[in-house]
Amino acid sequence: MLKETASQTAGPYLHIGMMPKAAGLDLWQNETWNRLVTPGTQGERIRLEGTIYDGEDTLVRDAQIEIWQANSSGRYNHPGDTQDKPLDPAFRGWGRAVTDFKTGLWWFDTIKPGSVMGRRNRPMAPHISLAIFARGINIHLNTRIYFEDETEANASDPVLNLIEHVKRRATLIAKREERDGQVVYRFDIRLQGQGETVFFDI
Repeated sequence: MLKETASQTAGPYLHIGMMPKAAGLDLWQNETWNRLVTPGTQGERIRLEGTIYDGEDTLVRDAQIEIWQANSSGRYNHPGDTQDKPLDPAFRGWGRAVTDFKTGLWWFDTIKPGSVMGRRNRPMAPHISLAIFARGINIHLNTRIYFEDETEANASDPVLNLIEHVKRRATLIAKREERDGQVVYRFDIRLQGQGETVFFDI
């Protein structure tokens, strides 16, 4: 019998390999993984931002966030998505960001996704899938971001409805505001403790 290899958490040095510019290293010429939009991208442009807190309500300043989302028509840029909806060649649908070492803030410039079809052809509310990598976490954490101004769609979303307690569902809802003419959705993540964000085992 072979023994299990010892595990190790993802940080605190993941920035060096994944987004070296944030670590002060000029290794790549173009490091704009948190900007998913280009001038030709279709849809409502939004900024998605937030912070991450640990179980002691302390900011996590050295985490990495990755997102995966559909385009404004509700189609993923992936061959497995065979929906009869248009692709947007100017939108890749995937992004990576790291928290700021001083403020703990992470952000993405992206578009608000359209509704996609789930299992049994049930429509899902517009959402963004999110993965968190950080020290102290052996396996990355997965969750979803929904939008507070999609009340009707959220109420019938099959994934949100799997969460029994309404207060727990609220941990997946991003708050909308407008700042300097830009639509901003705020989504703070709590890894443990009171108000802990709902995470999914996928």
